[in-house]
Amino acid sequence: MRPPPRAPDSGHYEAASDSGGERAAAMYTLIETAKLNGLDPEAYLRDVLDRIADHPINRIAELLPWNVAQQWRDQPQERRAA
Repeated sequence: MRPPPRAPDSGHYEAASDSGGERAAAMYTLIETAKLNGLDPEAYLRDVLDRIADHPINRIAELLPWNVAQQWRDQPQERRAA
């Protein structure tokens, strides 16, 4: 995955602060882990963001890429799109 484009003369790093860098690292990790598990990262993130607000915190591991990949293999395509 390419880093986000920036102005050639900006001289800034992609993350302007430590906390921003940590958030970016977490997002890149989720995206790459989704790819490693055979998921389309955009579809994976859309699904997780749609589900996370109503998802019980004690079952948050169900939203990790390897668990979502298994869930998607176990259900038909039509149910995922709904």
